[in-house]
Amino acid sequence: MKRKNTTQSSIRSHMRPVYQRLKSAIALFAVSLAVVLPMAGCAQSTSAPNTENGENAQPKSLTKAVEVDGRQGVATENGSYWISGSTTLSKYDSAWNRLKVNDAPFDKGYQLEVNHIGDIDVYDNEVYCGVELFEDGVASNIQIAIYDGDTLELKRTFNFERESGQDECSGICVNPDTRVVTMCAWTDTGNHIYNYSLDTGEYLGKVRLSPSPKWIQGIAYHDGTYYLTADDGDADQSAPDHVYCFALADGASEAQVRLARTLDDVQRQGEIEGLSFNKESDEMLVLYNRGARIVQGMPVGFYDGYDHEIHEVYSYGTF
Repeated sequence: MKRKNTTQSSIRSHMRPVYQRLKSAIALFAVSLAVVLPMAGCAQSTSAPNTENGENAQPKSLTKAVEVDGRQGVATENGSYWISGSTTLSKYDSAWNRLKVNDAPFDKGYQLEVNHIGDIDVYDNEVYCGVELFEDGVASNIQIAIYDGDTLELKRTFNFERESGQDECSGICVNPDTRVVTMCAWTDTGNHIYNYSLDTGEYLGKVRLSPSPKWIQGIAYHDGTYYLTADDGDADQSAPDHVYCFALADGASEAQVRLARTLDDVQRQGEIEGLSFNKESDEMLVLYNRGARIVQGMPVGFYDGYDHEIHEVYSYGTF
């Protein structure tokens, strides 16, 4: 047993009332802050992404999950849904009945070889895709490809800016308010987003994400805010992935990122991919894969109890 220091004991006894008052004041401040921050929303927050216990997550209820035929991206517009696989594009109706599929989207219209589609977006019935040649975690030949929303046939492409420093494209979104197309990256260059003119395809520059989520998979724009999915959990440890958000001021070179949701309510932890927002039903849609082991961004075998990978779109009420 350690000897007790009587001088220290006397000081602690004398300071106890002061400490109790200080502790009460801190507790009251914490409660007030907890009330204010959710009201402030993503656009007003400058807090860092914090994935511990999802303490910065904004609560949204899980409403349903629907199995789909692609593992990469989801988009919605005017009651229809589109799903991208690595090498497929599909269209669904409002009840998630598949209407059409293009299982050879790279067969015509490309001058550079590509084999991979990431997360997608839809604007004015055109499907925007970030496409690339992706092999063993390394990407090349990045392009922005636009497909017809009904026929799912390629309409046009334009190349990304090589001097931007971007070396992969995991997702793409359209901001109709500023008429900007934004690309994100899964690799280390994912600490930036990369912007292009929706009208001309001209490169407009990049914005640094501070702090940057790791392993960004998808991006979407909704009601003045950008959202990112990040494959930063660990399926082997049942650790969940996350959705982050940020606002982007005109001319800004940096955006403050915060946690929007922890995906701790999926059926089984796996790999998060793309996301989208359904304005008609007021829902956030997140594509999530389970069953396959992922190494360097590619499926390599299955977890116990699975003989194939399952792709699902989870729907959450928005905030």
